[in-house]
Amino acid sequence: MADLRPLARAREQKAWYWYDWANSAYVTTVSTVMLGPYLIAIAKNAAVDNRIDVLGLSIAPGALPSYLVTFSTILSAILLPLLGAVADRTANKKGLLAGFAWTGAAFASLLFFCKGENWQIGAIAVIGANLCLGASTVFNDSILPLISTEEERDRVSSRGWAWGYLGGGLLLVVNLVMFLFHDTFGMSEGFSVRLSMLSAAIWWAGFTFIPYLRLRNHEPVHVVAEEGGIISQSFGQLWATLKDMKNYPMALTFLGAYLFFNDGIQTVIASSSIYGAEELGFGTSVLIGTILMVQFVAFAGALVFGKAAEKYGAKQVILVGLVIWMAIVAVALVLPKEQIVPFLAMGFAIGLVLGGTQALARSYFSLLIPRGREGEFFSFYHAMDRGTSWFGTLTFGVVYQLTDSYRPAIFALIAFFVLGGLLLLKVDTARGIREAGNVEPSVI
Repeated sequence: MADLRPLARAREQKAWYWYDWANSAYVTTVSTVMLGPYLIAIAKNAAVDNRIDVLGLSIAPGALPSYLVTFSTILSAILLPLLGAVADRTANKKGLLAGFAWTGAAFASLLFFCKGENWQIGAIAVIGANLCLGASTVFNDSILPLISTEEERDRVSSRGWAWGYLGGGLLLVVNLVMFLFHDTFGMSEGFSVRLSMLSAAIWWAGFTFIPYLRLRNHEPVHVVAEEGGIISQSFGQLWATLKDMKNYPMALTFLGAYLFFNDGIQTVIASSSIYGAEELGFGTSVLIGTILMVQFVAFAGALVFGKAAEKYGAKQVILVGLVIWMAIVAVALVLPKEQIVPFLAMGFAIGLVLGGTQALARSYFSLLIPRGREGEFFSFYHAMDRGTSWFGTLTFGVVYQLTDSYRPAIFALIAFFVLGGLLLLKVDTARGIREAGNVEPSVI
């Protein structure tokens, strides 16, 4: 009889891509573009002597988004490992993915009601949405090894990232048109922003139905025997995994590499608009156009990197990507002011490697972790990423403060790519796959 498993996997893979498409709307429209400036404006309305009271602390309105993101990030780093242990003990990963996604979208929809001086509802929305986004991502990533063989992993992960950039980019185009031409549509600027953020929440919730309905449940395997209910069992499994992680040194080495180079990537993305506006003198229209270009180039870049990984192996392609990241921050040191072509060229390069390096990092890590414990290991993957995500921004800020220039500040991030690359070179892929008990793909 014909083996129908590849067809079944292909159907689930197509369904799985849609969650990247769904949640990227919130990441691009809300987190990346609109939330920060809007929440600062609302906080300024409520400020007294340019200060607002946050749980007894007096802070400047301009710092509010950073504090909220930092708080939700630290909270995620604490909670995600427990959720990973829960994921490995249940067959209904798609239900938990969807539950956290819909709860996150509900929190995000509260931003529509954030107006006047009511920054508090915006704070609740941001913290809740970011926590739920992180939780849903753990369940989403833990499904990847269940719906793809080791041979398929890079292609599937890369297509998921590509779909995410495409979906987020398409909604962002619509929302930016609505924002830039709000008078034409008979809207105030504030209403257009609130409606844009609401559309991202609806997009996130709506498209999550596709993976929820089309993915199937996969029974857990190799579960650590623990007494009690699922929560106490999960704590027991989490403790067992922490003690057992020393038996997977290649996975741990890669985690160290990922923490460095991903922190560098995230800091470059977070600081690019500041660098473009403050150091190079570009206006909002140029920055918005560049953000859109990066989104769509990243879609193609993720597919190109996935295809290259099939031929040369994920590790080699990630290393090439890190070299390109080093070149990007080096060029940023000497990029001329108010010259749009070099700036767009740098944006194109960022888009090319942005999705590819992150997608392949996810699929490569999945080869180094034991079957049946994907949720836990991916929860550590995301928790450690979030728990150390301030290293890059701290470096950027300190160097700027010492030099009073964003050029050396962004160039200093080259250290994160160098350290990440050096640690990645130490990862023996074949050994890591053997340690995890996985099947070695034809190209590593």
